[in-house]
Amino acid sequence: MSTEDARTTVPAAEAKLLRRMYELFNTQQVDDLTRIAFHPDVDWPNVAEGTRLHGIDAVLAYWRRQFAVAHPLVRMEGLAAEPDGRIAVRVRPGLRDATGDHWSDITLHHVYAFRDGKVAHMEVRQDAEDGAEEGGSEAQHRDGGGA
Repeated sequence: MSTEDARTTVPAAEAKLLRRMYELFNTQQVDDLTRIAFHPDVDWPNVAEGTRLHGIDAVLAYWRRQFAVAHPLVRMEGLAAEPDGRIAVRVRPGLRDATGDHWSDITLHHVYAFRDGKVAHMEVRQDAEDGAEEGGSEAQHRDGGGA
């Protein structure tokens, strides 16, 4: 589903916030991202370790560790409202290096729950059509903002 198609099912304010989150993550402006988008008690996946992070400071520290070794990218490819009110964002992970941007062959879903107009929870799901098991490698699961 394209982002354009999803505008009728995803609340406009949340769709706008999610688009902005991915823009900021891809430019590593994560202080700005968390200030505008995250609930103070955000619950976020640490995909590398298979744990959960709690609070903005924990997410910022996680991203700074990622950025110290790589420049992860996440391209938003679609939005869909889930029956329980969460929003699933179809994304394609990638990395930037000296030769340019490199995009994965897989897609993932970042699934968001909101509280008070801000992201309160995010989980990562691998697309079933990619044929891979849930989990995958760290390179496949660089997340952001909404990632």
